[in-house]
Amino acid sequence: MTKIDTRLNVAPVPPDEIFALNGAYAVDTFPQKVSLGVGVYRTDDGKPWPLPSVQKAEKALVVDDDLFRHEYTAIEGDVPFLGLARNLMFGFEGKQSEEEAKARIATVQTVAGTGANHLGALFLAHHMKPRSVWLSNPSWANHQTIWELAGVPRKTYPYYHAATRSFDFEGMMNTLETEAEEGDAVLLHACAHNPTGLDPNKEQWVAIADVCERKKLFPFFDSAYQGFASGSVEEDAWAVRYFFNHKPDMEMCVAQSFSKNFGLYGQRVGAFHYCTNRSSTSIRDIVVNNLCHLIRGEFSMGPRVGCSIVKKVLTSDELTADWHQDLQVMSSRIKTMRRALYNELVRLQTPGTWEHIIEQNGMFSYTGLSPKQVYALKDKYHIYLLKSGRASISGLSEKNVAYVAQAIDDVIRNEN
Repeated sequence: MTKIDTRLNVAPVPPDEIFALNGAYAVDTFPQKVSLGVGVYRTDDGKPWPLPSVQKAEKALVVDDDLFRHEYTAIEGDVPFLGLARNLMFGFEGKQSEEEAKARIATVQTVAGTGANHLGALFLAHHMKPRSVWLSNPSWANHQTIWELAGVPRKTYPYYHAATRSFDFEGMMNTLETEAEEGDAVLLHACAHNPTGLDPNKEQWVAIADVCERKKLFPFFDSAYQGFASGSVEEDAWAVRYFFNHKPDMEMCVAQSFSKNFGLYGQRVGAFHYCTNRSSTSIRDIVVNNLCHLIRGEFSMGPRVGCSIVKKVLTSDELTADWHQDLQVMSSRIKTMRRALYNELVRLQTPGTWEHIIEQNGMFSYTGLSPKQVYALKDKYHIYLLKSGRASISGLSEKNVAYVAQAIDDVIRNEN
C-alpha cells in the first residue's frame, strides 16, 4: 500500500443522502422510475417549470441591456433587492409604523437560503455565542451541518409524534420550557416544515413566541417556502410577522430563500435579516457592518443575475400579479397530488392510516414508511425517497401516482 505523505488530518464523511439519491435515480434506466427525493418543483409531466413570470422578467432584462449587469454589487448585496426581500418577508402590518419597523431590520444578500442559514449561524456564533442551538427532531439535515461548522453545540426538541404522525407540540414546548437556557438559539421553520410537512397552527405559534420571550431564547427562522406552501405569501409569513410585530422587545433573525417560490434553484438567491429589538435600532448599521465583514471573507457579495430577476418581478405590478398566480399553480398541484396519493391508498385499503398525507403542508410528506420499506420501494419498484420516509410530493403526477400507491401497498403487505 502506497504511503500518503500529507499534513492533512482528514477522514471520509458520509455522502449527502439527497444528492446521492438523485445521482442513483439519474443513472437508473427503468422506464417507470419515480424520483421523490430532491426538493424541486416538477410539472405533471415530470419536467422543470421555469415560472412564466420569471421568463417574462428574463426577457425584459435582455431588452434592458443594462451595461452594469455583470458588475460587482455592494458587499451587502444589490441594495434595491434587499428592500424588496425585506418587504416581502415582513409586510409591516401591526402597530409599529413602517419607518420604525424597517429601522429594526438589518438585511444582507446571501447565497440562497443555505447561505443565509450559514451566515446567520456564523454571525451568532461570533457575536452572541449561544450555549446551544435547538433544532427540531427531525429537521432539514443541512441544519445539523451548518451549525456544526459554526461551532455551536446542537440540541433537539421533539417535533414529530411517530405513533400519530402528527406535530408534537406538547413535546416541543415541554423541552423548551424545561431544558432551553437563556441565550440559546431556536431554529424554527417558518412554514412547510422540512421534512415532516407539519406546521404549528396560529395558536401554537403564539405560544412558541411566548416561551421564547419569557425564557429569553433567540428565534432563528428558516423561510424556504414563502408563497410556495399555501399559495399566499402573507399566510406563509404569518409566524415571522407575528414574532416581529407582537414581540418587539425580542431580537430574532430570518434566513430567506427564493429558490422554491421563484423556481431559481441554481441561481442561489437569498437574504438574511437580523431584527433588533425596538430599543436597539441604533445598532442596525453596525450589524450590517459585521455581516459584511463575514461576507467579504467568504464570497465578497451575492450573485447578481438571480436577484435581478426577483427585483424585476417585484417592481412590476403586472409581473408581481403573474408571480402570485404562478404560486397558486405550484401550491395547487402539490395539494392535488397529496389528495390523489391519499385517495389511491384508501382505494387499495393499504394497511395503516394515511390522513397525515393530506394534513401535511408544502413540498414534503413524512410518509411514515420505514427504512426497510423505503429500500424495497427503490430496489423493487425504482421509486426513490429518503430513508426517513420523506417524499417530495412534487415528484408525483397523474401518470405515476397509482403506480406509487400500488408499490407502497405491496411493500407494506409483503412486510406484514
